Amino acid sequence: MVFRLINFALFLGVIIYFAGGKIKAMFRGRRDDIEAELKDSETRKADAEAKLKKVEQDIANMEAERQAILAEYKAQGEALKESIIAKAKEQAELMKTQAKASAEQEVKVAMETMRGEMAEQITEAAKKIVQEKLGKEEHEQLVDNYLTKVVFN
Repeated sequence: MVFRLINFALFLGVIIYFAGGKIKAMFRGRRDDIEAELKDSETRKADAEAKLKKVEQDIANMEAERQAILAEYKAQGEALKESIIAKAKEQAELMKTQAKASAEQEVKVAMETMRGEMAEQITEAAKKIVQEKLGKEEHEQLVDNYLTKVVFN
């Protein structure tokens, strides 16, 4: 068993002598790679956190922007509503004016028609009264008087 241990120790000594530097370099290189990967991971983590904060801020800004857009559209809607109401009021006033003028015109036409009808009725009533009160001789004398006035004029 002692020979085996000596044999194993010699074998390890030879390996360490010839390959020891390379093994150390390999482990040192692996350690450096791991450290570089950790630093890179930390950098990427910091970048990801910064991007996350930026996205969260953009989301918060989106809400504010959405509110601003809604307020702007609401203001535009109110302005449009006011302009429509103002235009409708103007049209209503115009319609009132036109209706008033139309009513006044119809009143004038109705008054003229009524005056004409009243004139005819008065003429008919006067004719009846004259026929009842004037006799035949008086009627002929009245006609002669008017004829002479018409002829001389």
